[in-house]
Amino acid sequence: MRLNTPTVKIRGVKLGGNNPIVIQSMTNTDTADAKKTAAQCIELYEAGSELVRITVDNEDSAAAVPEIRRILDAKGYKDLPLVGDFHFIGHDLLKRYPDCAKTLDKYRLNPGNVGFGKSRDENFEELIKLAIKYKKPVRIGGNWGSLDQELLTKLMDKNPDEDIRIKTLVKSTLDSAKLAEKLGLKHDKIVLSVKVSDVQELIKAHELLIKKMGKKPYVLHLGLTEAGSGLQGVVSSSAALAILLQKGIGDTIRISITPQNNEPRIREVQACKHLLQSLDLRQFQPKIVSCPGCGRTNNLLFQKIVKEVNHYVDKNNLEPINIAIMGCIVNGPGESRHADIALHLPGKKEAGIVSVYAKGKFYKTLQGESITKEFIEILNLLYPPK
Repeated sequence: MRLNTPTVKIRGVKLGGNNPIVIQSMTNTDTADAKKTAAQCIELYEAGSELVRITVDNEDSAAAVPEIRRILDAKGYKDLPLVGDFHFIGHDLLKRYPDCAKTLDKYRLNPGNVGFGKSRDENFEELIKLAIKYKKPVRIGGNWGSLDQELLTKLMDKNPDEDIRIKTLVKSTLDSAKLAEKLGLKHDKIVLSVKVSDVQELIKAHELLIKKMGKKPYVLHLGLTEAGSGLQGVVSSSAALAILLQKGIGDTIRISITPQNNEPRIREVQACKHLLQSLDLRQFQPKIVSCPGCGRTNNLLFQKIVKEVNHYVDKNNLEPINIAIMGCIVNGPGESRHADIALHLPGKKEAGIVSVYAKGKFYKTLQGESITKEFIEILNLLYPPK
């Protein structure tokens, strides 16, 4: 059961309420290079990122934002929402570059990075007033790597405990949201996030945040910050986000992955899609059920078929059906009957006949050298690409 959050509208994308959980990502190009940044925005958007965040950290990047938007619009991506990521001098950049402030569809600020002492409140107020002026939603994103040190020290003096960083993070974020509303930013223009780099701590932070929000929750963005690279990044993020999403917590997500060896930026978008689909929260493409293989299976043939079917699915826009590719008689017949279309291979000691099932019923047998090609032809016949 999802939290009863309002709906935040961002250029045609709706966050919160009963709307689908939204995927977002962030460019890692130099924002001042408008062409490269626009190209990566398009790449992420085409991969499934429904919001794309860009760094706005200096005058050159702020000046480039309108040109990025112009390129996107000219290439037919008028629906792609651009989010500006601000730290330290965001208030100054938005004020000095009004075209940047007008162009961005949403601002992201960190309450721990807007200033210190009296200037912190002044800078925060300036940011919020600019958001109100230009009618922009704001994500107030706290991060335990950049906590409000003054607040942290104050809370530690009062009641030091092992969860003090989590309590400080939640309080800082909520206090900032309440101040934004006091300044005039509407509740349905605010998105909150509390990010940490530890799975268990992320869960604790959100449990506390939900408790403190009470009966008027804000729209929430989920993400495990600095999650790492490769499998570590994907597994850690998925472990944390899956638990929260299963509890109905979260309206938009990002899986942050440190790219390796020229790994494409879209990997994190693909990971988000697989996570949401595995939880049955959204459906993007066919789900392929395939066994890991064992001593009973003809591994070379089995792995070849799985690889080629996955490749076909990735390259074609198919409806989100269930495809099963099974390697032997142990679970093959049962999984085949539960799938929309299935291929049930013989094990090493079984007769070399491959069974195809469609909509839970036996369809036909295949054998010979062209099994994969024939199966894909059947898949294409029964479930043609859109």
